[in-house]
Amino acid sequence: MNLPEPAGAFLLSLSAIPISYVVNSLSAVSDPVSVAGIGALVLLGLLAVLFFLVQGNPPHDPLFYVFVIFSFTSVIDLIIWLEEDGYISGFMEFYMKEGEPYLRTAYGLMICLWDGTVHYFLYLAMLAAIARRKNYKTLGLFWLGSLIMSLLVFLPGNMIGKYGTEIRPAFFLNIPYLLLPIWAGVRIFREHRTVPKIPAEQVEDAHMKGIFQRPLDVALILYLAGAITFTLFRGLLVLDCPSDSCFNYIYQYEPYLRDPVAYPKVQMLVYMFYLLPFLCLCIFGLLHPGCSWMLDWTVVFAGAVAQAQFSHMGSSLYHRTPYTYRVPHDTWWAFVIANTLYTLGPQLLAYRCLHSPAYFLQVTPNSLENGKKQD
Repeated sequence: MNLPEPAGAFLLSLSAIPISYVVNSLSAVSDPVSVAGIGALVLLGLLAVLFFLVQGNPPHDPLFYVFVIFSFTSVIDLIIWLEEDGYISGFMEFYMKEGEPYLRTAYGLMICLWDGTVHYFLYLAMLAAIARRKNYKTLGLFWLGSLIMSLLVFLPGNMIGKYGTEIRPAFFLNIPYLLLPIWAGVRIFREHRTVPKIPAEQVEDAHMKGIFQRPLDVALILYLAGAITFTLFRGLLVLDCPSDSCFNYIYQYEPYLRDPVAYPKVQMLVYMFYLLPFLCLCIFGLLHPGCSWMLDWTVVFAGAVAQAQFSHMGSSLYHRTPYTYRVPHDTWWAFVIANTLYTLGPQLLAYRCLHSPAYFLQVTPNSLENGKKQD
C-alpha cells in the first residue's frame, strides 16, 4: 500500500469500522479505566502501523500523520452518531457506556456528526494536497477554526454541565485534540498564502477606494454590526439578563440556552469573549486598507462559526434535546433564518477576502507577495 496516496489513507481510516466492531464484540470491559486504556492502545497501535506502512514512501509533511489519525477518529465519531440514532448497532456500545457518556447528548452527537462528515472531508482533501505537494492553507485554516471552536465548547461544557460528575479517564483521550491542533496551526500559518499576482498599481487603486465605492463591503459592515449586537445579546441571555426582552427571547425563540448540559451557555460566552472582538476588528479591517491578517483570520473564524452554528442549531432542534428546551414550533422559522444568516456572514466575509484580496495587501518596496505559488 502506497500510504501517502489519498486512497491508502482513506482505506486506513475506514479500518475504524471493523476495529470498533471487533473490540466491541470481544470486550467484556465495564470499568472506565480499561475502556480508556483500550482507546489509547487502539490509537497507539494505529500510529505504529502508520509508521510501518510509510517506510518506503515517507511523507514530506509531518501533518500527514496528524490528518490520518484524526481521519480515523472521524470515522469513529460517525459510527457513534449512526449507532446512537439507531441506524447501526454493536460498534461503540462499550465506549459510550463507560467512556464518554456525554456524547449521547444532542450537542455531543452534533459534534460527532460534524467531525465524521465535514472534518473527515477536510482531512482527506488535505491528505490529497500533501500527496500532490499542493498548498492547503485555506482548508487547514478552516479546519483549525472549526476544531478549536468545538474544543472550546465541548471540554468546558463536559466539566461544568450536568455531566460534570461523570468525567471518566476516557475524557483525557481528548488531550491530543487539544495539543496537536496548536502545533498544526503554527505550521499552517507559516505556509505561504496562495494569492494571485496583483500589480502594485492595482493594490494602490484598491486602497484609494472609499467605503461607499465598495458596496459589498458596506453590506458586510452592516452585517457585522448586526452580528455584534446579536452576539452581545445572546451572551447577556446566558448571564441571566433580567430584562423582559431577554426573558421573552430565551423562552420563545431559543429555550435551548437554558439546557443544563451547559454547552449552549459556554457557546454563547465563547462567542461574546472571542468572536465579538474579532467582528469589531473586521469592521476596522474593511475600513482601513492593508490589513493582511484578514486573509487568514477570516477563514479561521469562518470555520469556527460554521462548526458552532451547526452544533447549536442542530442541538436546538434535535430529538435528543428535551422537548421543553427545543425551539417552539411557532418560532421555528425565525430561529432558523436568524441563525442561518449569522452562520453565512463569516463565510461570505472570508470569501470576499480571498476572492478580492487587493484591498488587504500591503504595498512594499520589494513585492506584493506575488512571488508565491498559485493554486
